[in-house]
Amino acid sequence: MKKSVQTILAIGMIFFYTFSFGQSKSTVPEVQKTYLDFFISAVGTDLNYGESNKALKYFKKSAQGIQIGLSLQTTIAPHFSLVPELSFIMRGGKLKANNPLTQDESTLRFYTMEIPVLARLHLGKFHLNAGPSLGYNFYGTQKLDGSTTDLSFDNESGGFKRFDAGLQMGGGLTFKIKQKRAVLDIRYCYGLTNVSYEKEVYNRSLLIRLHVSKK
Repeated sequence: MKKSVQTILAIGMIFFYTFSFGQSKSTVPEVQKTYLDFFISAVGTDLNYGESNKALKYFKKSAQGIQIGLSLQTTIAPHFSLVPELSFIMRGGKLKANNPLTQDESTLRFYTMEIPVLARLHLGKFHLNAGPSLGYNFYGTQKLDGSTTDLSFDNESGGFKRFDAGLQMGGGLTFKIKQKRAVLDIRYCYGLTNVSYEKEVYNRSLLIRLHVSKK
């Protein structure tokens, strides 16, 4: 996951530089407008296992997924917006074989409806985001040694929790694509809730999102 994060952040910086240089002569309004955007994003997700995380460090693999949803940017002040969102997101993580937790190769998947509410600070074409998020895990699977089973969301051994909470933070860039407004947004999601009844399991996600809307 660490190498994936570094690679994605490097790609993000290249995007930021390219679009910023290409539009250095354009003007950006001081007062932000209100936008309702549909978005789709690539998601790189990982799981943190609390006290067992160090022992599992070299067995962990990131799981790739998607996120689809709506984002409402509402103007509060000239350089400040509030951004509530509603989305479907695929989360989870993988462990290689012979790991201390499951022995066999395993993949955990959570299918989640998520509602973050972010404060957004606008700095010209750039912005910074931060805020809390709430999630509801409506379905999940575990693939263990090639066999896939549904997760239990009951309070029992091997069960998982429906509700999740966390923090999201990141930044982005607004630019134009054929006279349309586009936003590249890169965001890290830090899960605060232990979603397992039996052991420690926390969600971690890195999102790369592209929003496109009319001006």
